Amino acid sequence: MHINLRTPISENDIRRLRVGDIIYLTGTLITARDLAHKRICQYLRESRELPFNFDGLALFHCGPLVKKVNDQWTVVSAGPTTSMRMEPFEHEIIEKLGVRLVIGKGGMGEKTKMAMVKNGSAYGVFTGGAAALASKYIRRVLGVEWMDLGMPEAAWTFEVEKFGPLVIAIDSHGGDLFEKTIKYAEDRKAQIFRNLTGGKL
Repeated sequence: MHINLRTPISENDIRRLRVGDIIYLTGTLITARDLAHKRICQYLRESRELPFNFDGLALFHCGPLVKKVNDQWTVVSAGPTTSMRMEPFEHEIIEKLGVRLVIGKGGMGEKTKMAMVKNGSAYGVFTGGAAALASKYIRRVLGVEWMDLGMPEAAWTFEVEKFGPLVIAIDSHGGDLFEKTIKYAEDRKAQIFRNLTGGKL
């Protein structure tokens, strides 16, 4: 199923999604990698105000390559970063900041999944190795924070149009495409082994 989503994304929008749905996102997303996640959680624990608002938006695990052209930022590439590195922080960010959609690659862990079920969020996968393609759907840079962390680790706010395709890999009902695929592979492996051995160990 192909679905167009626009920010701000509502909880109802997310609750309608199921694992395997393909979505295209229009609106605002904010990038955050390891160091930005760590700083966000530090701000939360210190009750400090963040310089951006995630409510109803998408959080993109991405370290973009950005350059300035005539005093305007231009995104050269914006591929996804391995999401599991953000697992220690993501559940807290989802629970406290209203993130509706997390975008990355490789899947996430149990804490994040449970936070998504409880709070109405989902995880979408963007194809790795397609960083230049991803940049074509970024219409403009709306802002950047925490450049002291370095360009890839800074928190960039992008305006995107039909950013995707994004495959829903974790939905707000506990569905997990990665777990489903691993189980299928294990079942097939067991079946093949039984066929080869005539059912004997």
